[in-house]
Amino acid sequence: SPASGPLGILRRAALVIEDGRVVWTGTESEAPATDSRLDVGGRAVLPGFVDSHTHLLFAGDRTEEFRARMAGRPYAAGGIRTTVAATRAASDAELAAGLDRHLAELLRQGTTTVETKSGYGLTVGDEARALRLAAARTEEVTFLGAHVPAPEHREDPDAYVALVTGPMLDACAPHARWIDVFCERGAFDGDRSREILTAGVRRGLVPRIHAGQLGPGPGVRLGVELGAASVDHCTHLTDADVDDLADAAGRPEPTVACLLPGCEFSTRSPYPDARRLLDAGVPVALSTDCNPGSSYTSSMAFCVAVAVREMGMTPDEAIHAATAGGAAALRRTDVGRLVPGSRADLLVLDAPSAVHLAYRPGVPLVAGVWRDGVPVAGPLAAAAGGDPGGETPWTPRKPIA
Repeated sequence: SPASGPLGILRRAALVIEDGRVVWTGTESEAPATDSRLDVGGRAVLPGFVDSHTHLLFAGDRTEEFRARMAGRPYAAGGIRTTVAATRAASDAELAAGLDRHLAELLRQGTTTVETKSGYGLTVGDEARALRLAAARTEEVTFLGAHVPAPEHREDPDAYVALVTGPMLDACAPHARWIDVFCERGAFDGDRSREILTAGVRRGLVPRIHAGQLGPGPGVRLGVELGAASVDHCTHLTDADVDDLADAAGRPEPTVACLLPGCEFSTRSPYPDARRLLDAGVPVALSTDCNPGSSYTSSMAFCVAVAVREMGMTPDEAIHAATAGGAAALRRTDVGRLVPGSRADLLVLDAPSAVHLAYRPGVPLVAGVWRDGVPVAGPLAAAAGGDPGGETPWTPRKPIA
């Protein structure tokens, strides 16, 4: 049948891949001749997940903090400093091995495009090495020197802002595409956040912003004003915040509301109201926020299930947010969808419908993953001559215009 619904679902479908791109999609009966063919046996095929918000460059463990939180201690941004100490003490090799391990974990679960941030070094040298290591593996790299003020600047945040916008930005900008700031109590207020983001813009970086995680604040309005690609968390929004995001939806490059349900799950916080945003016409992305403190999950399937159960999203809306929505948050048109000209990044579910991602939460449904048309993870990938373990090295890929 013809493509239908918000996801453009095509039944009894086929797609043709050549040189790493999708070159044809349509019904199986109309498919052109090809050199080889793989029948996935009626399983659902969807674009690879696009995770537009992660923190994968870190060392150490915060298990005890999680244990305490589950016993009733509230989450606060200060726990970040625990990871900062461990990350500073780690070698380049240790940080690279941890990043590779997490990227492989993401890939096995169907994520084929990943943004990741610095933010656990908070010195010029440590932030620069984190971004250098990340840029060797993914093109979506974010400078987050403004995660929290560094411990040695705790009593003088203005001195730290001067460091971030001066020597640190000079060292980090060559390795990054984006600049981010944690605009939140315990981190950076609106004025300091503006100073940091505008300094990054002057250096050619595109802003995104952590906003509205712990309570309402100026972050959403600031992100919209500065043309941020995304405002991330959006747990606590005012009516004015929603109106600003809805107004920005009409721009050629809107500001996407990126929701991170793994964080609310792990911190026992209220979930963001996705329904409120969607009904206002705001573009929405779902991401894992994979990090050692507040959301140590790499599973986009888990985030889809939670978004459907707790955040007012339909299965189709959640799946769209985890694919095309994440691509929009990264201002990408070559990923997050399967159309002629897009990258051949896809996953095959061991299920007849993508709805099973929410219908069967916690079940490992990914049967195969392809990246740039190459089978890289899962038993179906192995059958096609690929790497079933998902250990294929990640390399940066320049976005296709």
